[in-house]
Amino acid sequence: MTTVLAPVAGAAVGLEAVPDPVFSGGLVGAGAAIDPAREPGRVVAPIAGKIVKLHPHAFVVVGDDGRGILVHLGIDTVQLRGEGFELLAAEGDRVSAGQPVVAWNPAEIEAGGRSPVCPVVALDAEEGTVSALAEGRVCAGDELFRWG
Repeated sequence: MTTVLAPVAGAAVGLEAVPDPVFSGGLVGAGAAIDPAREPGRVVAPIAGKIVKLHPHAFVVVGDDGRGILVHLGIDTVQLRGEGFELLAAEGDRVSAGQPVVAWNPAEIEAGGRSPVCPVVALDAEEGTVSALAEGRVCAGDELFRWG
C-alpha cells in the first residue's frame, strides 16, 4: 500500500472536477486533485522516491516499489515555460515524502487566466486500486489517497 500525500494545501476534489479532459477522463490514471489555496507556497513530494521527470509545472516521483506519482501544477501551465515556478530540487534527486520540490503562487496562475487546480495521479494504477480519497481541506503533507 502506497500512501500519497497532498503536494499543496487547498481543497481536495475528484479528478472529474479538473477542467481538462485528459485528467478528468482518467486518461493519465486514477487519483485526486487539489484546488490550491491562492497564496505563494511550496509543492512537496507526494511519496518518497526519485524525481524521474521535473518540469517547472509538473513532476513525477517514482518510489522504490516502482510506482510513479504525477503532480501537475495547474492546467495549461506548460505554456508558461517555467515562468512563475521555482525549482527546489533537480531531476534525478531522491526525495522524502513531504520534501519541497517546487515553489509557486497559484493566485498568479489564476490571474493569468489558467486554472491552478493540481491533479495528483497514480500512473498506471489498475482500476479500483486507488482508495481513501481525502475530501475537503488538506494541508501539504496530509494524506490525499492510498494506492494498493
